[in-house]
Amino acid sequence: MKALSELEIGTAAIVEALELPDEVGHHLMHMGFVPDARVIVIRRAPAGDPTVYGIEGFEVALRRDTARSIKVRPAEG
Repeated sequence: MKALSELEIGTAAIVEALELPDEVGHHLMHMGFVPDARVIVIRRAPAGDPTVYGIEGFEVALRRDTARSIKVRPAEG
């Protein structure tokens, strides 16, 4: 498993786990960051943080510290 923050732009992955405090984890789960959801890295801010991710038809900007706590596996195909 890798951290979501480690992925390059254009890379797709599958969410495995959220290692975040309950309040933050529940908030992200409501936005689609649930196990087995497909997420793609769309773009990064010019300074490198935050990064915009696509998940469940939405675009969500996450800070590196938050994305580091989301564990993913490579998407197949």
